[in-house]
Amino acid sequence: MENYVVSARKYRPQTFEDVVGQASITRTLENAIKNNHLAQAFVFCGPRGVGKTTCARILARKINEEDIDKVEEEDFAFNIFELDAASNNSVDDIRHLIDQVRIPPQIGNFKVFIIDEVHMLSPAAFNAFLKTLEEPPAHAIFILATTEKHKILPTILSRCQIFDFRRIEIPDIIAQLKKVAEQEKLEAEEDALHIVAQKADGAMRDALSIFDQLVSFCGNTLTYNDVIENLNVLDYDYYFAITEAMANSDIAKALVVFDEILDKGFDGHHFINGLSDHFRDLMVCKDPQTVKLLQVGQNICDKYREQSKLLEQEALLYALKITSKCDVQYKMSQNKRLLVELCLMQLCSLKEAIEKKKT
Repeated sequence: MENYVVSARKYRPQTFEDVVGQASITRTLENAIKNNHLAQAFVFCGPRGVGKTTCARILARKINEEDIDKVEEEDFAFNIFELDAASNNSVDDIRHLIDQVRIPPQIGNFKVFIIDEVHMLSPAAFNAFLKTLEEPPAHAIFILATTEKHKILPTILSRCQIFDFRRIEIPDIIAQLKKVAEQEKLEAEEDALHIVAQKADGAMRDALSIFDQLVSFCGNTLTYNDVIENLNVLDYDYYFAITEAMANSDIAKALVVFDEILDKGFDGHHFINGLSDHFRDLMVCKDPQTVKLLQVGQNICDKYREQSKLLEQEALLYALKITSKCDVQYKMSQNKRLLVELCLMQLCSLKEAIEKKKT
């Protein structure tokens, strides 16, 4: 049986061109190598799964590729040292690394030291590392990767070039997932990939992990319905049904739909937060300038545009106030179901209340 490799490892970028959503950083690093303007210490900071360690490894390889022609991949390993500060955070671990720094490289011109999760180093380890970082030998380059920059000593940060990695945008994640699906000979619906990208919350690694999970569940075809079932995501259709009941002042329908949502195992708080997002999305559909803020698939986008015509902007603003109030009160409520049902009753009575206010 052939060993299975998860997509996050199989499709890990090997060049700066392959890195998703960090164009400004990769361009800066490429130009620094090209123009021989490399700093001796870098801090790569940002959320999880956005390419910090990947860029550090690419940079480490690229530095010595400029000096060596046709060298086997394994030879670069002698120049690259990786330390996981989460499990090697003592003074002794840093002293061992400092001993390695003193030895010049056997191949190429640079030795690269990548310290992952550097914020986990103890204060004593940081202080032991400080002098080496202040006056490193010419052949040493340090790359410090972290998700929590504020935990690194300011004296360390002031000696490094800092690169802030950003969350990867939904369109970039979708484009990469489409490439992976094509490589794996899979079919994936656009709306299904949108759900995966939203669930990943800006992390490419998370998106690929979710993608693998869905392939195991769905097989060779990823459909929107299969994705929401497997990821336990509440279908947009429920929110559209609630909004339709609200537009028609149909309290009974709204309560029946909410009962169906609870029967499917969804939490009332999750539903109210989703309903608030739904009203917000209807609001942005009201103006052509803000439609681009709607981050859903094309089919769903068409539904939003159509439904946004049912309710006036004033009604949507009041609806957002009602759902926000319910969200705040939810944790303190003794009867959570009744609280949400009361919220739905208020929403379905909103049109009449606004009309009475006008007269």
